[in-house]
Amino acid sequence: MIKLLVQIFFQFFHIGLFSFGGGYATLPFLYDIAEKFDWFTIDQLTDMIAISSITPGPVGVNMATFSGYATSGILGALVATFAIMLPSFIIVSIVYKILDKFKSNNYVKSIVASLKPAGCALLCAVGIKLVFTSHLELIGLIILGLFISTSFIKKRDPLFYLGISAILGFILGHLNWIGV
Repeated sequence: MIKLLVQIFFQFFHIGLFSFGGGYATLPFLYDIAEKFDWFTIDQLTDMIAISSITPGPVGVNMATFSGYATSGILGALVATFAIMLPSFIIVSIVYKILDKFKSNNYVKSIVASLKPAGCALLCAVGIKLVFTSHLELIGLIILGLFISTSFIKKRDPLFYLGISAILGFILGHLNWIGV
């Protein structure tokens, strides 16, 4: 049990240290964990993304909590949550001390600017992997396509589309469950 909690700590500390750009930047790392360890499946990862996106709070922290819980219960959730937040706390504490020296540095500006497209590329790669490795049905893909195209036409908060998707998924899942 202790060995598993130490592994959880180091995996999520690693995620917290290298996932730059928000909660969805944790997805490539979580996908890697799902492939390397027997902690959760790709299907659980898909559920994790959906639940973490509609749950209040930072998406990355929500996913760490969900992952830790799926792996090792409440203690795993606490360890994963602490571990994913610790690098940010350390980095922000250090950067706060030396912020004035680097905020106008062109090298630092260039590095930060280059991290954004790299994060987007990682997100796209994971999205494509999830589409091909999860058990999506045709109706789910149609709904996804509809919401993506609608989001370009009608600008709304992404939570609106996530909420509608969750409701549709719940309804369609229950219809499927009762054999309709």
